[in-house]
Amino acid sequence: MWLLILGLVLFLGTHTFVSLRALREQAIAKLGAGPYRGLYALIAILGLVLIVWGFARYRSEGLIPVWSPPPWTHYVTIVLMWFAWVSLLLSNKSPSRIRGWVKHPQLLSIKIWSLAHLIANGDLGAIVLFGAFLIWAGYVRFSLKRRGGASPPKLDHFARGDAIGLILGTLLWVVVMFAHPYLFGPTVVY
Repeated sequence: MWLLILGLVLFLGTHTFVSLRALREQAIAKLGAGPYRGLYALIAILGLVLIVWGFARYRSEGLIPVWSPPPWTHYVTIVLMWFAWVSLLLSNKSPSRIRGWVKHPQLLSIKIWSLAHLIANGDLGAIVLFGAFLIWAGYVRFSLKRRGGASPPKLDHFARGDAIGLILGTLLWVVVMFAHPYLFGPTVVY
């Protein structure tokens, strides 16, 4: 589990560092923009690799149960994941009415993804993994709101971006549901 935690610290730490504007600007001034981006990418990729490797090792060594989710949470997770995929695909640059409503679709997608998986998994590793992402996304959303992060414009009509988000999000939702056991282990569709 220590690999998973180290990966989360590196991956979410680098992504949190971006929200600390003064420190970020100091790092860019000291290193230069190119080397800063390279170091940022290297640490984030290393963190992601450690998250995947650490979680896979944790699962292979046996889950540590904390609570037993009721069977119905499986179906709630499936529905929530549709919203997560659609929200993620609403991040495209095309004009979108829905993106104006949700403001930060990628963060919303991460919050829904992590919450959906938290309610369907009762083991310690899943709680650490998905809980860390949920807390991080909440922090970043709060940080954006506090510093006045730009929000997308609010359109009075549905637009191309909405169609892209809804159609491609739904397609990815279906593909991942069927590919989930091959990619991540647990079966989604019975």
